[in-house]
Amino acid sequence: MPQVMAVTFEQHGRLYYVDPGSHRPRVGDHVLIPTESGTEVAQCVWAPEYVDADGFTDLPVCAGPATDADLARDEENRRIRARARVVANRLIRQHVLPMKVVGIDYLDRSDEYDHMVVIYFTAPHRVDFRRLLGDLARTLQSRIDLRQIGSRDSARLIGGISHCGREFCCSSFLTDFDGISMRLARAQDLPPNPLRISGACGRLMCCLKFEHPLYVDFIREAPPVGSRVDTPEGRGTVIGHSVPADSVVVRMSATGEVAPCPRASVCEARAEYETRG
Repeated sequence: MPQVMAVTFEQHGRLYYVDPGSHRPRVGDHVLIPTESGTEVAQCVWAPEYVDADGFTDLPVCAGPATDADLARDEENRRIRARARVVANRLIRQHVLPMKVVGIDYLDRSDEYDHMVVIYFTAPHRVDFRRLLGDLARTLQSRIDLRQIGSRDSARLIGGISHCGREFCCSSFLTDFDGISMRLARAQDLPPNPLRISGACGRLMCCLKFEHPLYVDFIREAPPVGSRVDTPEGRGTVIGHSVPADSVVVRMSATGEVAPCPRASVCEARAEYETRG
């Protein structure tokens, strides 16, 4: 059974699962993690523990604890990214471009002449940033890569708190964006008002996608609205569903009172099982 640990490259940032290899870091320790742009310093937020192999394959392997030199290099890279953001915002204002900087990456390939500043930005349309590119390269004395991203990627980079009071799913655990349509909202009996079912990015909320199977299973097993059911409190009629609470709302025939009942207590399969038992 393999071991897995979780790390983050930014405080309160997205979690990445890593194979600890032969190392046993504790929560809060800084470790070296291989990435596409080289080895980077990350912080352990979930100590190594044994997990089932399913879903944890082809993970990057921890390269060991970060040394003082690694931490100093990481701090210098953060300083460079902070300066690049200030410079980019200033030059964008000077060129009067409709761009908004949402993220900065600094790729240091341990070569005096091979490092790059990657600037992620949003804009309402395509932008001619050729003059800006030259000014950035001269001011930062680095190669510059300007990348225009969409609203979902922007929300993932910036982060924030969603309607539910938790951190954005895209900036905490989601690794890709699946197609989301109004069909999913209708299946969850949500109002077709975009303002009610859209996230901070202005697109339909990501949770509609990964919560959809729960609603499908519930609707398949729960008695439909309008059906007559027997409950521990007596016979009644189903007038609504509450999927998060795994219950149905029943109006009692004898008293007219409305009460939630656990789905298991009114499902036919459960009733048949109890009768056989």
